Amino acid sequence: MLRDEVTRIWPELEWIADEDLRSKTTDCWEKAFEYSPLTPADLERIPFTLKVPDCQVTFMAHKRAVVHVARDSAKTVESFFGQALPVDMDVLIAGAILADVGKLLEYEDDGKGGSRQSPRGKYLRHPFTGVSVAMECGLPDAVCHIIATHAGEGNMVARTTEAWLVHHADFMTYEPFVKRLELSRCARRRKREGRITLDVRPAGTTVDRPVIRVQGCCCLCNIDRCS
Repeated sequence: MLRDEVTRIWPELEWIADEDLRSKTTDCWEKAFEYSPLTPADLERIPFTLKVPDCQVTFMAHKRAVVHVARDSAKTVESFFGQALPVDMDVLIAGAILADVGKLLEYEDDGKGGSRQSPRGKYLRHPFTGVSVAMECGLPDAVCHIIATHAGEGNMVARTTEAWLVHHADFMTYEPFVKRLELSRCARRRKREGRITLDVRPAGTTVDRPVIRVQGCCCLCNIDRCS
């Protein structure tokens, strides 16, 4: 059954203490699969982002990592700040699990073992489609808020504490991939322009190995921008 597959790929659902919220969170993923050409097995195979060529990290590996990072961050906040900055753990976990549920409507199989943007995805990004499915399944507004604000769209509104934690958990496990790609592209460009030199770390440093120095590179010294 589809529901069994949802609970298989999302063992973190058991972290949601409230039975009704856990059930509705499961319902939401089940409903999204009904709308999507993708299957649970596909999510364990396709890359988690379309923005990194030859990405080796699967959709589910990244999504589950976000939940773990968000939960661990919330526990740290609770440990150090207590009621000075309270966190609703059930809302946070449900929101983290559902943050990218809308991608099931934004992506489709490309027929080559990967994925591509669907026709719907060209008009509606996953925060919008995710909230739509979540509201259809009766998820509370606090959880829908996390779905709506976890990505760049959330920069336009006031995020809740739970939404901030999920937002940063998502981006800290996404941006390093993108920034590494940008740095690689920048280095290749600067090499073509003759603006890269190979240097060696000064004596006394902990690692004695060649270092690439890029003149005027935004990625390394913030002097100018790479286009």
